[in-house]
Order: sequence, then C-alpha cells, then structure tokens
Amino acid sequence: MIAVPMPPLQDVQHKCASRLIEVLLMPLSLLLRAPSLLFLLALTAMLLRHPDVQFYEIDRIAFALLAIGVIGGLLVRHERPFVHRATRPMLALSAIAIASVVGRPFDHETWSLLASKFLVPFVLFHFAAIVFRDEKEQKRFEIFAIVILGYLSFTAIAFLIGANSLIFPRFILDESLGFHVDRARGPLLQAVANGVSLNILGLLAVHAYRRGRFRNLWITILLFSLPFAILATMTRTVWLTFTGTLVALTMLSQNRHWRAWAGLIVVVAIICVGIFVASPHELSEALADRMEERGPVDFREAVYAGGWEMFWEHPLVGWGFHRMPAELPKYVSGYEEKIIYPHNTYLELLVEHGVLGLAVYVWLMWELLRLRYGAVAGDDESSFLDRGFHRIWPLILLVYWVNAALVVMSYQFVNGLLFTLAGMLAGQQRHTALEHLC
Repeated sequence: MIAVPMPPLQDVQHKCASRLIEVLLMPLSLLLRAPSLLFLLALTAMLLRHPDVQFYEIDRIAFALLAIGVIGGLLVRHERPFVHRATRPMLALSAIAIASVVGRPFDHETWSLLASKFLVPFVLFHFAAIVFRDEKEQKRFEIFAIVILGYLSFTAIAFLIGANSLIFPRFILDESLGFHVDRARGPLLQAVANGVSLNILGLLAVHAYRRGRFRNLWITILLFSLPFAILATMTRTVWLTFTGTLVALTMLSQNRHWRAWAGLIVVVAIICVGIFVASPHELSEALADRMEERGPVDFREAVYAGGWEMFWEHPLVGWGFHRMPAELPKYVSGYEEKIIYPHNTYLELLVEHGVLGLAVYVWLMWELLRLRYGAVAGDDESSFLDRGFHRIWPLILLVYWVNAALVVMSYQFVNGLLFTLAGMLAGQQRHTALEHLC
C-alpha cells in the first residue's frame, strides 16, 4: 500500500483562510459587478418609499448599497471620481444649505429634505456618469424607464376609473398621507410630481419608439394611454405642460414619417380625451369643476405675496434651509394653517437662501442645459444618447422647470430621474472628449 503524503498544516490553514475571505467578500464582489442594477434598485426605492411611510428607510439602504458598489468599483479599477463643470454649482448649493442647518438642533425631517433636494440627486448625477457609460447599461436604464412609465400610467388610469383594488402600494389611497387625495398622485403622493414623472418618462418612451427600440403593441398602447394618465392628475399645469410637450415633439422631429405619426397620436389623443370629458358622468363634471376652480390660484397668490415679504427681510443669504414653511403663515393673511409650503421651488430658494442661493441654482440649471450641446459619441441613431436625445433634453428640462414653479421639487425620484439623465449626458461628454484625445 502506497502512502499518500499529507499537505503541510500551514498550507491547509492558508487555503482555508483564503476560502473564508473569498466567501466573506462575495457580497462585496456582487455589488461591484452590477452597479447599474443597484442604481435602478435605488431609483425604485425612491419611487415607492414616501417619507411619510415607515418602511425602514429602504431608500437610504438602497442608496448606501449603490454608493458601496460605485465607489468600490472606482477603487478596484484605480479610477478617479467623476468631476464636471456642473459639480461646482452643486457643491456650492449643498454648502449653502448645509451651512444654514449645522448650527440648528438635529431635525430628521430637515436633513431628509436636504438629501432629497440636493445631496442625493447631485451624487446620482456623478454616479450615473460612471455607471451608464456603456450602451448595454443605458439600454437597461431605458427598459427600466418604460416599465416605470407603464406602472405609473396604469396606477393613474386605475384611479381615474375607480379601480382602487388594482392600485399598489396601498398607501397611495391613504387620505392621511401626502396631498391631493382626490387626484392620481401615484406613490409620490403629489399630483404635480406624478405628472412630471409621467411627462419625462413619456418623452423617453417616444425617444425609444422613434429609434425602433420598442415598436410593438404594448408600447403603442402605452403611448396612447399616457394622455389619460396625465388627465387623471387633475392638475392644469401638468395638462398644459404635456400639451406643449406634444406640440414641441411634433415640431422638433426631422423625420417626416415620424412627424406624421406624432401628429396623428396628438390628434387621436385630443379626440379621445375630448370624448371622455364630454361624456355625461360624475368624472367629467369633476374635470369641468377642476378647470374652473379658483381657490388654488387665490391661495398661491397669497402665499407668493407672503413669501415676497419674507424675502425682503433677508434678501442676500435668506432665512435658512427649511425655515419657510413654519414662518410663512405669519406673512399670509386669510388662512389659518400653521405650516404653509411655498408651492414654488424658485420662491423657496429665494426666501431660504437669498439671492446668492437662487443665483447658484440658476448657474446649475445653465450647466445642465449646456449638456444639450455636448459631443455625441458616433453617429449611431440606435444609441440611447443619440442626437435625438440631445434635441429633447431641453424639453425634459423645460418640463421640470415649468412644474417647479407650481410645486417645491423635494421628491427624490423626480430629482433623481432628472439628474441621472444629466449625469449620463455628462459622462458621454467626457468619454467622447477622452476618445478624441486618444
């Protein structure tokens, strides 16, 4: 019988230790391999987790996992963090906001709003430039956008026709949470924010259809159902913005065939909505009442007048982050609310951060608009970030800007979606510049 030599004890211990380390590092390895999936998971958590819903801060957990995956990937590949011209106004605006709350007692709501408005979207901008560099990752994001559009449209139409049993998650129907319980507000619990999401995602769906990325029965049904989802928000600003977007899309198209189809979609959508509104039922009466309602306009006029008074007391640096809702009732007459929100992103910036804060924000928006004129990698019209996307980018920004005049954009998903798209454009800009250098 031949004796088989046993490996030295030291080698066995070394192999066991290596195997143990490999097992312990497996979760980290998985995070590093799929940053785009982590990114989409984070956006989904931001959409489905409203601040008023106690769900164990799932959005923060998803964002932390994304940060680990992206930063860990940079370290493994020995890459530098992404920096862009827009980074400077983002840092300046974040510094102004943080400086105004550092000396105040810790308030979870204040810091949560600070993250939703500035910190998280700005980080997503830089992460998106790193994560969505390849066409494969961009197409994955595009599929995600189409799926979310389908979900939001389905939820809005279900609310419109009273099919509440089909609405998920159930907290959307909870009258004690959020605003606009009589409208299709979606998981964002605010009709304008839901309308902005539908509008931006609708633009991405049209962009996908134009490129032939999705041309089947489902995408056709989705595009034709979008006007009804917009109608369900019962918000005049959302209606006007959507109508303007449709007209602009038709005019911007350089393809006669596509322009004819886009015009047909517009006409059919208007006819269908018109028939729906004109039909004799309670919903059509509610829509007519909504069109003629004057109360929200009077309220906003009083709020804007009070906000303007607040601004002149601290015009340069403002009152400080998230100070306006509690102080504004003292300047608004005729209403007894203890907390009043300004219903205007620009007015809030002006009051809370003064002329300096608004100027930095305008600087940031200017830098985002300039992404429209960035270089396009190649001439592949099937690419997500092709010349067609560059043409509709100002439209996406305009949708955001117009609606920001009627609501404070403190919604993580809306801000995250906009800055993700901006980050993808900025990443393409740098990648193309590096290719030219090589």
